[in-house]
Amino acid sequence: MKLVFVYNAEAGLLNGIMDSIHKVVSPSTYTCDLCAITYGLTTMNSEWRAWLGQLDMPAQFFHRADFRKAWPDANMRLPAILMEKDDRLTTLVAADAFEGIKHVDQLIAVLEEKLAEAGHDHKAL
Repeated sequence: MKLVFVYNAEAGLLNGIMDSIHKVVSPSTYTCDLCAITYGLTTMNSEWRAWLGQLDMPAQFFHRADFRKAWPDANMRLPAILMEKDDRLTTLVAADAFEGIKHVDQLIAVLEEKLAEAGHDHKAL
């Protein structure tokens, strides 16, 4: 079992620079809420990094094109946070759910709730 994080952005240094500029210049039109919540201008949010570090399951991160290549049959709006188990994906946080999540602490709370609902209370370990 692992968590799968899918950014609605493309990989690469130039794309990262363009995304950073977009987040500053026009945050309301930036299309990756997961990126906006978990990353500052150039680095990962420290609270997010700490939460990821205490997970007792692996996490995998994809950019849009890499995810589509790895999971060609997964047709969903991005960004998304999924759980992979037995080569099947289950959605934990769908793209539309990010509309109500604006801060990393809110995202962590949602994920903790979703993981508990899925029967995986990582805090109990």
